Amino acid sequence: MISAADGGRLRVLILDDSRDDAELTELALVDAGVAAEIRVVHGQAGLAEALTAFAPQIVLSDVNLPGFSGAEALEMTRALRPGVPVVFLTGSALGLPGETLPVGDGLVYKDTLGELPDVIRSVLRVQLHLPDGG
Repeated sequence: MISAADGGRLRVLILDDSRDDAELTELALVDAGVAAEIRVVHGQAGLAEALTAFAPQIVLSDVNLPGFSGAEALEMTRALRPGVPVVFLTGSALGLPGETLPVGDGLVYKDTLGELPDVIRSVLRVQLHLPDGG
């Protein structure tokens, strides 16, 4: 089971303009037994507010957002919550024409959300400097 370092619930922020995709992401976490308090936001203003008020321990962000890129979400997260890992979610390895995928702490394709808990575990292990079994 994945939980916060103190044994409490992990604060997970999901940034996705698609309510359906955000719900599927949340269900993937619940189905995997992730002990989490989850907040979903759908744009730049929601992200800024949640980074401050919710204080997430990890951000799961769509790459392609209307009027707001994954790279901008990463930059905002790094500025407002230094050290908080960002895992990107995408439906395509190619992204939009002319766009490169931002480099966060992890990447999960939306058609393989079952991998998300393992990616979160790996990212948190690196962040918390835990051994591979931790």
